[in-house]
Amino acid sequence: MAREEIGKSEAAPASSLETGYERLGFWARIADNDVTYSFLRSPLVMAAAGITVTFILAAVFAPLVAPFDPFDPTQISLWDGKLPPAWVQGSNPAYFLGTDDQGRDLFSTILYGGRISLLVGFAAVFLSMALGIGLGVAAGYLGGWFDAFVMRLADVQLTIPGILTAILINGIARSVLPIELRDELAIYVVILAIGFSDWPQFARVTRAAALVEAEKEYIQAARVIGLRPFIIIVRHILPNVLRPALVLATIGLALAIIAEATLSFLGQGVPPTTPSLGTLIRIGNDYLFSGLWWITLFPALALVTLVLAVNLLGDWLRDALNPKLR
Repeated sequence: MAREEIGKSEAAPASSLETGYERLGFWARIADNDVTYSFLRSPLVMAAAGITVTFILAAVFAPLVAPFDPFDPTQISLWDGKLPPAWVQGSNPAYFLGTDDQGRDLFSTILYGGRISLLVGFAAVFLSMALGIGLGVAAGYLGGWFDAFVMRLADVQLTIPGILTAILINGIARSVLPIELRDELAIYVVILAIGFSDWPQFARVTRAAALVEAEKEYIQAARVIGLRPFIIIVRHILPNVLRPALVLATIGLALAIIAEATLSFLGQGVPPTTPSLGTLIRIGNDYLFSGLWWITLFPALALVTLVLAVNLLGDWLRDALNPKLR
């Protein structure tokens, strides 16, 4: 009896630990994941993730964080235009980073401009993913003339720099739209231009992954039992090719933000009345040699910091999800 009681008392802690682990469920699996371990072992990646999340939260909650609303005419005064930062002589302490040529608080304008840049970046990457993954997976599985057509189309587009393709698409869209709607639909035009210029990368990556998956036994079995190609692609191939596409999307987000800033800097992006980071840099560039350095410097620093943080996350995610590097 004593031995049985001792055995029960020894088994109790183990069973309670197992029960506690099961209760944790999803979070326990996340904590034991190799990706989580790699993330927690890299202070640089954690800092990049913190900067990225901070930018996103500041952009999403810009109306709550920003001290001024750059879109509210009652909070803008031309008399306050071109004021230097708060630590420079002749400044106004209410405007910590100074003001631009229209009297808008630069810190508030950067927050709202980051919101537009992130919106364009995420939407353009989503459009590129939807178009590229759909065409790439279908081309890899179906093969034949459709595969040849999609890949030759991607090859032709890849010979042209992406920013030139975006400018071409943007110019065509603007020429089709009525003049009174160009400024209102400028953001959507920029999203379409960047999205349609970046889809070949997703198509090539997912096509290669789909070719590998299509030769595996479970796909052959699905064909034997008579599943339609659409069902096989959606249920079986697509979930197994999303990993490289998600890694590419993380890097593509930084490139999309840069593309939006480039288009806005060239005057082909969002209008000056809807400030993005690229628009602010272009406005400040006109006054750079007049000593008004802050109008360009602070939006440029925000853009560089955001893009660098997203790139670091993309590089880490590519290595963390690569089974050959584990």
